Amino acid sequence: EALLWKSKSTLTSFGVFSLQMGWGDLGVFGEPSKETPNLDQMASEGMLFLDFYTANPLCSPSRAALLTGRLPVRNGFYTTNAHARNAYTPQDIVGGIPDSELLLPELLKKAGYVNKIVGKWHLGHRPQFHPLKHGFDEWFGSPNCHFGPFDNIALPNIPVYRDWEMIGRYYEDFKIDLKTGEANLTQIYLQEALDFISKQQASQQPFFLYWAIDATHAPVYASKHFLGTSQRGLYGDAVREIDDSVGKILKHLQKLGISENTFVFFTSDNGAALISAPKQGGSNGRFLCGKQTTFEGGMREPAIAWWPGHIPAGGVSHQLGNVMDLFTTSLSLAGLQPPGDRQIDGIDLLPAILQGELIDRPIFYYRGNEMMAVRVGLYKAHYWTWSNSWEEYSKGIDFCPGQNVSGVTTHTQEEHTTLPLLFHLGRDPGEKYPLSFASDEYQRAMERISAIVQQHRVTMVPGEPQLNVCDKAVM
Repeated sequence: EALLWKSKSTLTSFGVFSLQMGWGDLGVFGEPSKETPNLDQMASEGMLFLDFYTANPLCSPSRAALLTGRLPVRNGFYTTNAHARNAYTPQDIVGGIPDSELLLPELLKKAGYVNKIVGKWHLGHRPQFHPLKHGFDEWFGSPNCHFGPFDNIALPNIPVYRDWEMIGRYYEDFKIDLKTGEANLTQIYLQEALDFISKQQASQQPFFLYWAIDATHAPVYASKHFLGTSQRGLYGDAVREIDDSVGKILKHLQKLGISENTFVFFTSDNGAALISAPKQGGSNGRFLCGKQTTFEGGMREPAIAWWPGHIPAGGVSHQLGNVMDLFTTSLSLAGLQPPGDRQIDGIDLLPAILQGELIDRPIFYYRGNEMMAVRVGLYKAHYWTWSNSWEEYSKGIDFCPGQNVSGVTTHTQEEHTTLPLLFHLGRDPGEKYPLSFASDEYQRAMERISAIVQQHRVTMVPGEPQLNVCDKAVM
């Protein structure tokens, strides 16, 4: 009863979604420089999820999954161009989030919520895909990331919007200095969040804020006050500024007296981009590889839930979680049911968060339209392995630098569907030692996993692939 939104005693929901921050980037996860005091305190006051995943090792599909509660292969945010290649949204992709998909803000409107996105949208940049056509009431940010700078003729710089109006472009009106990494964007995004929260509190309005900052995506940036302050270089400066911003937002909620009515969740859209490391990439801790791969480093994310007065302080959960669960959990907080006319992959995490229950559920690791791996309990079975092609690797593109594991981090797309490679992530979180095919442990684990995979495939109805077609003229 206390979780439901009622008259003046509103339950407000707030989400933080950082861009490609790795599992090993926070002090609370063991990062040795301990430069994230606010996120570490958020964990000490709330609940830390150690086994939390994204739905795809790239940003646009994972964002589609977060807002629909559905795997990208169901909601259309995938590609069938070349077996198992990742879907992504460069500037010339013409697809986007389909009208048939029901996004979280569209549903929250039914409970009277005002919804805002600050930062990166990445679900299509043509007019029909605009956030305000899909449930958001306000938007300050960009349809894509701050790539570039481009020449602004053949390849224009990325626009920044306030609601329907384009108010400028990255590098021109919103400066990013590629030499120093100085940019004031995180501070602008922070102020947008604080102002929105104040406005909704003043009108006693329940709200959903999706704060999708992008400072840790290469080219990495931070404001002048944070430049040169980290032991980790420019990437660390960006992490410190994000950490400081989260601290200011949480303090703002407390100052307004609404922290006990506000559920806050911090996570990331994919693992750290090791291809950008060490200067512009983060850390995935002990986990193998990073962004663009379905190894643990590409898909296991830092995750913290915070809700004073409701979530027991200092909690640590081993619940297998996924960004898609934030869709279902947010609906539950608002007293709403998920849509019954489609397959929803996200589960309600409230029993795990509030009562410490462990809900038995699998994690599916997709790359493009291919199910690459599945986790059940502590076991992870790889049905396909692939890091990137020999052609890309020979050009210096490496998603697993210094982490070659023979027969695992393969540069050809290796099929293992007859005998999947099986790892016990409790004993071997780095996925270095596959279990023997002949062992009793392998046979028992695969018997259970195979039944789950078979059921999953029976119910899989892929959506229309949105990310197959490119048209440079669209930009």
